[in-house]
Amino acid sequence: MVYSVKFKNDNKTYNYKSDVVFSLNDFVIVPTGRGLQYGKIVRKNLNGNEDNLELIERLATKDDYEIYLDNLKLAKEALETAKTESEKLDLKMNFIDSSFSFDKKQLLLTYFAEERIDFRELAKKLASIYKTRIELYQIGTRDKAKKIGGCGLCGQELCCSRFLNHLNSVSINMAKNQNLALNPNKINGVCGRLLCCLAYEDDVYVACRDGIPSINQKVNTIDGEGKVVSIDILNRKYTVDVDGKMVEVVLNEESN
Repeated sequence: MVYSVKFKNDNKTYNYKSDVVFSLNDFVIVPTGRGLQYGKIVRKNLNGNEDNLELIERLATKDDYEIYLDNLKLAKEALETAKTESEKLDLKMNFIDSSFSFDKKQLLLTYFAEERIDFRELAKKLASIYKTRIELYQIGTRDKAKKIGGCGLCGQELCCSRFLNHLNSVSINMAKNQNLALNPNKINGVCGRLLCCLAYEDDVYVACRDGIPSINQKVNTIDGEGKVVSIDILNRKYTVDVDGKMVEVVLNEESN
């Protein structure tokens, strides 16, 4: 049977297999590239593909939960320590998150920085304090927003924090396809990059825009030649100024 497991502060789920029957919301111990981790089963798929999937180690116990809570507390302390030590070394690092593997064999610290950082001295210092392997992971502005969270221009929780598992490429052409004003305050998210949601309906806008002229383009109508003054992409129509007369043209229908 295939199970989807979710870890702390991570919207992404990871699939595991097991012959043992678990229930939704069960907490389990599972192997990862960073050692054993404490996670929660959020979905089970009886017909899932089990090829190349790791086995769930076991159902978590009350003692495991206590270890998990202790790891959270220690990770919070480690985050503050990393901030303090990086300031002493005059490193321009904005630490976002920290976490220990369940067996405390690794401490992962996530940080944001504008440029590459030589953190070798910091890693040595942290390793001497926590007696474990230290991994420092630099993220970009979009990943920073995903980690921290917040509200978008729509007033809802950020898509990247709420449900997006992968941050796909977004281009300025998507904003142009939707006839949006290229105002950074309108088309950029809290991360300062183009809104992820510009990609959601791009295929629809591209299809609907087919055959629609551009603003200021000269076109012929049944009332004569004029200049396009506005377009309505989704309704597939546009308005033409013909010597002061506004003529609405609906594609595939008779002009008004």
